[in-house]
Amino acid sequence: MKRLAYILIAIHLVGCSSTKMKETNVENIKPISEEVKSVAVNSEKINEQKSTEILKETKVIAKTPSFSDSQGIGSIMNFLASDELQGRDSGSEGIAKAADFIEGIFNTNGIKPYFESFRDTLSNFTEPAYNMVGFIEGTDPELKNEFIILGAHYDHIGRIKPKDGDEIANGANDNASGTTTVLELARYFGNSKTNKRSILFTLFSAEEKGLLGSKHLAKKLKDNGLNLYAMLNFEMVGVPLKDKDYLMYLTGYNLSNLADVSNGYSNQKVAGFLPKAREFNLFNRSDNAPFHEIYNVPSHTYSTFDFTNFSHYHQVGDEADKMDFDHMANVVNTLIPVMEGIINSPEQEIKYN
Repeated sequence: MKRLAYILIAIHLVGCSSTKMKETNVENIKPISEEVKSVAVNSEKINEQKSTEILKETKVIAKTPSFSDSQGIGSIMNFLASDELQGRDSGSEGIAKAADFIEGIFNTNGIKPYFESFRDTLSNFTEPAYNMVGFIEGTDPELKNEFIILGAHYDHIGRIKPKDGDEIANGANDNASGTTTVLELARYFGNSKTNKRSILFTLFSAEEKGLLGSKHLAKKLKDNGLNLYAMLNFEMVGVPLKDKDYLMYLTGYNLSNLADVSNGYSNQKVAGFLPKAREFNLFNRSDNAPFHEIYNVPSHTYSTFDFTNFSHYHQVGDEADKMDFDHMANVVNTLIPVMEGIINSPEQEIKYN
């Protein structure tokens, strides 16, 4: 019954934003009921007829400025950062439940496994642990051979020293927020099918153990000859920056022109420079780093954590009720034209300096 609950939550999220969207093009409306069969096959405990009834009236409208909303964001965040997942420690039962949930969202939105399944088992970690890797092939016959990775880590640190009777480090900002951003982008592209290049949606495990999930996957993809154009990572985007003239900052800001490219597609200053990011070497402390090292292609992290706007890092207080879901929806909606522009540009416009 628990697995059924996770999948039904994922199914619900497909339509949670549609009630507030303005219809821009009726041809872009895709009935989600087309995905029922694949959901049922991969989730054997779901009754197919019941799933069809749930999804029958649900539609996703693509290419709209208000694709994501706080209700949909909150539904994902409240599950991923719930006590039931016990802090999503790598190799734990809690993170396995998170993986089931992610798989449900991938299946429901037309995201395919890149490997034999969505689960990419880590080769460098002693406990059973796996990245979640979804795939959408590009629509352009030539550009589809180039890949963009949209990534975030979905693990956290599990149980820690109790504080006020609470020992679960729920990891809402770190990094259910980044995971939610990737899942919303997957939901968008899975239904709009507006990507000329191919996309990998990667949720990494064992980031908290030393970037082990991304190190494993970067090496595996390189060994398999995947043609990677850029790796765009999302880390701790659950609360807004204060007193800044940009929405997010980029780690490794001066290493490439990604900020200029991002700001151009968003028609606003979506990406800026945070001095503390350089001071604390954040470029090498998240899952973009292994792809930079192994591929030497533009690999950056977008974040809104600046060491002053959130005081619960790696503590039991990092819970969903501390997050700003309106801000997170704004992040997703602002990123959609940025990601779409980068993924569809005729040339590889992001360059290392």
